[in-house]
Amino acid sequence: MATQYPPPIALTIAGSDSGGGAGIQADLKTFHAHHVHGLSVIAAITSQNTQGVSAVHPVPLGHIRSQIKAVFDDFPIAAVKTGMLGNAKTVRLVARELRKRKPAWLVVDPVMISTSGSRLLDEDAVEAMVNELIPLADVLTPNLPEAETLLDYPLRTAKQLTDAGEALLALGAASVLLKGGHARGREIVDRYFDDRGIVEIRHARLPREGHGTGCTLASAIASELACGHTPRSAVRRATAYVHRALKNSYQPGGGASHVLRH
Repeated sequence: MATQYPPPIALTIAGSDSGGGAGIQADLKTFHAHHVHGLSVIAAITSQNTQGVSAVHPVPLGHIRSQIKAVFDDFPIAAVKTGMLGNAKTVRLVARELRKRKPAWLVVDPVMISTSGSRLLDEDAVEAMVNELIPLADVLTPNLPEAETLLDYPLRTAKQLTDAGEALLALGAASVLLKGGHARGREIVDRYFDDRGIVEIRHARLPREGHGTGCTLASAIASELACGHTPRSAVRRATAYVHRALKNSYQPGGGASHVLRH
């Protein structure tokens, strides 16, 4: 990717991962790898490592609001990515601020459950996400369990997955990347939906458990959008980037999770 000076600017609004593999830390590493200047608004602080999440502390709403004001008042932000927001009040605040700020591009990663199984979004926040944040999204990036939660029904067959894309678009997002990593099979099939139809993106399944893949994918899409690519192109380039990063991943801690080589 050609380097621009000054570089385009992207913002992540998400949770901090003390283990460095996901969340804000993964987002900023991804921005840097794409030659994008990264800004951050921390919505929650987690205590976690490669073995799991042991505690979550929501950042007070007033401080989230002041972080958003600080970065938007000073920087020409080309794209925004949201990740772990934690609770309904934070989701509503972030949606309200983004409606007011109107960034050119918004990627919404509806983070709900960590790789280790810890819940990262309160159940009462799902409704706020569906009604207030998702309708603002240019690209929505749910994995299969998140899509099932958003739609409130199971997804098993290929037809159900195709229908789910249309149903997710009906929530108001301009496009949807339905990630296929949780499905079985030797291939991972990600399905991208927009008003032009559906595109399937296929990669061989790698024999490892990635940590921070969803965060990295959403921030890579935001990076590509900030650099001037269309959503379809951004999604293709970002999925290829995550596949390479996972292929070259490593285990820095005692858990089974592999951290991406950003």
